[in-house]
Amino acid sequence: VRGMQVVVGVADMKISSKPEEVLVTHALGSCIGVAIYDPQVRVGGLLHFMLPESSLDPIKSQQNPYMFADTGLPRLFRECYQLGAQKPRIQVKVAGGSQVLGSRECFQIGRRNFAALRKIFLKNNVLIDKADVGGTTARTLFLEIATGNVYIKVMGRNTIAL
Repeated sequence: VRGMQVVVGVADMKISSKPEEVLVTHALGSCIGVAIYDPQVRVGGLLHFMLPESSLDPIKSQQNPYMFADTGLPRLFRECYQLGAQKPRIQVKVAGGSQVLGSRECFQIGRRNFAALRKIFLKNNVLIDKADVGGTTARTLFLEIATGNVYIKVMGRNTIAL
């Protein structure tokens, strides 16, 4: 993965139209990383959200809308639209949502995060082009702005294209 890495933290989002940039988010465990990209205008964005619904903590959702699926996802799309992206052209790739604590994880946050994402996308007629979710490993997600290519790195394994 070549380019200047721009790190997207936990509960964070970055948008770019700079071909030299690669958006990257690390340590996607139960969190979900959503990479969207419009190949015609070469605009992309990456959101790393932690929890499914802002109603879990309304005060936090005001302070940081990127923490939650229902407040972060609309912002991700809106900010890409402001840079010229158009919904019919947008490619969507998703990673994360794992159970890093294995089957002992009683809250099933990863699964609930992915379910919330799918519900929001269904309501808004957004299709997921590719997804790598579930399992028990943490992932790193890369989005190349020049190409729209998305890569995933899992500890101890080779980086793969998504």
